[in-house]
Amino acid sequence: MTASVPTSTALTIPDPERVEQDERLVRRRFWPKLRANLHRIPFLEELLAAYFCATDPATPYRAKGILLAALAYFVLPVDALPDWLLIAGFTDDAAVLAAAIQTVRANLTPAHWTRAKETLRAEAAGGETAQPG
Repeated sequence: MTASVPTSTALTIPDPERVEQDERLVRRRFWPKLRANLHRIPFLEELLAAYFCATDPATPYRAKGILLAALAYFVLPVDALPDWLLIAGFTDDAAVLAAAIQTVRANLTPAHWTRAKETLRAEAAGGETAQPG
């Protein structure tokens, strides 16, 4: 008896229409949700690095699709654990984002992380940051 072993790994390419939908949603809702919850989100740097990577024209399409799906989950008002729940509210968002980041880690450049840190410093100081697109 022989085991069936796949000879190649098929990578799922995100649906272009869905990626466009997610990008519009994220661009519209990301900054207001982030600012409204700055004091409650323990994974801000990762969230911002993912945002900057997803909106970077140099990021490969597949990585953009994965990150935009995770970011769309973050901005949607309905999810597995409502965000208004103390302590646990952003746990599901963090898990989804962590999985997405792990999947596309090679596409998150030092520039994305630096921009995330700089944005956090500016937000903490009460300044408005430049928002892409």
